[in-house]
Order: sequence, then C-alpha cells, then structure tokens
Amino acid sequence: MPLALKILIPVTTCDAVYESGMSPLHSAAAGGHTQCLKALLKAGYDPNYMLHPWVRRNYDDQRKSALYFAVSNDDVPSVKLLLEAGAMPNQDPVKCLQVALRSGNLEMIYVLLRFGANVNYFSRINTTHFPSALQYALKDEVVLRMLCNYGYDVQRCFECNYGEAPHVPDDYEGWTNSVINDSMFCEVISVYWLKEHSGHVVRIMMDYVDHVTFCSKLKAVLMEQKQWPDICKVQENARCLQHLCRLKIRSCLGRLRLRAPVFRHFLPLPNRLKDYILYREYDLFSQKILVG
Repeated sequence: MPLALKILIPVTTCDAVYESGMSPLHSAAAGGHTQCLKALLKAGYDPNYMLHPWVRRNYDDQRKSALYFAVSNDDVPSVKLLLEAGAMPNQDPVKCLQVALRSGNLEMIYVLLRFGANVNYFSRINTTHFPSALQYALKDEVVLRMLCNYGYDVQRCFECNYGEAPHVPDDYEGWTNSVINDSMFCEVISVYWLKEHSGHVVRIMMDYVDHVTFCSKLKAVLMEQKQWPDICKVQENARCLQHLCRLKIRSCLGRLRLRAPVFRHFLPLPNRLKDYILYREYDLFSQKILVG
C-alpha cells in the first residue's frame, strides 16, 4: 500500500467523504489500484457507498458505484475484490452486467453472475419484450448458457401477440412507439444479419423450458435452419420427467434465489442434485477453464 494512503486513511472523516460526493473507493476503482482498494476495504470503507447526485451528473451513464468503475475498466481483480467485500452488482442505472456483456469479457460476466447480477435486466434504450442481456449472447453459446443457467427468463422469448397470424396487421401504417419500445424476440432474431443464428439459439433455449409455441414469424425462420429437424423432434415428444422436475424446482426457488450465491451455497440438497438444478452440465465457461 502506498505510504500516502497509510497516512490519509486514519485522518479521512465521514464528513470529508460526504462533502466530496464520492468515496476513496471510487477513485481507487477508477484508477485500477487494486491494492489501494484492498487497503480501503480493510479499513472499513463501504463498498456500496454511492456517488452523490451532483457528481453523477458528470457521467452520461449516471453511474453510482465503485463496482461500476471497475467493471468499466475491465478490471477483473478489482471487481472480484469489491464483490467479495459485499458490493451489490445491480445498483447502477446501466447495469454492471450490461457493461461486461458489451465488452465480451467472459470472466467478468461469470463473476458478476456468480455474485447475483440480475440476468433479467431491461435496458433503458433499445428496449425489448425479452430481457436485454440476450442481445449480447445471440452469437456466443458460452454466454447464452451462462445467462440461461442463472435464471434468464427464456419463456418470454416465445411470447408473441400475433401467434399463427401474420405479423403485419391490415391497418399497419409504419413504425409506432409500441413497436419500437417493445420488440419481440421473433422480430429481432428474424432480421437478415441474425436469422442464420436462430436455429442454434432456439435449440439451446429449449433446454431451459417445457413445450413452447412458435409464432408464424419465428417458425418460418426456423424452418430454414439446419437445426429444424432436431427442434421438431424435441417439440413432438414429451419432455422427460427429470427435465420437468428440474424446471419445477427452479420455478419454486424463483430467479432471485437462483442467482443468490449464499442461498445456493446453503441449499439443503445433495451436491449432485444441486448441480443438476443449476445446469452445471451446461456451464461451458467452467469446463473451458478446466480443460485449459
């Protein structure tokens, strides 16, 4: 730890922190000074102290937490340190998980999810009917599996008001606010630069749901994909009881408990069953680390 920090920690008062509008943790996280973070946390600084509103106005993203600074810097060691000290990952207007997904840092994404990042957040811009995190995982099975394993609401992706009817009503006169602000999964995955991934994405999603219904638009896109025969096979046969039990247990636990590390740790179940409920067989990131 730098000598200056050793001198400043004992004489830095709560009033000084309040008047500055930010904690020394924010400065340390912004500068990527992991050792300083460690010293400040050991000295008792609150990892969930938020920037005062007048300081937040200096940032377009309205960030609040020291964790957000560390995530924005792609600083995995500092992120781990803050999370282990109790930093809450869902406090900022733009979610820390969204920033990590945007940067494509697999380790960062994995760490945030393990410490309870909300996989079902909705972005303030480019809003969709389905949780926003999926937009960053459509071309990456490792990330897509991570999201689904930690309780992503897959079912919402198969909801569509049109069903088997045409997706363009007779009285349609162009884009409306409701269309722009609530894009359905079928509309997103069928655009020309994504539809080649639709079969692969939907087949993965089917591992996390019971029987689903495809609307006319999604079905038309899927029928063009090489995964269509496999998708039909899954759809036409009853799901095994083991799979249905897993879905039921996850539903009873609820998404909040599924992403709570303390709850998962103390879940009164055999480890083998616990791993099954948490889809450990589809934890591709951990498998990649073990192989590496």
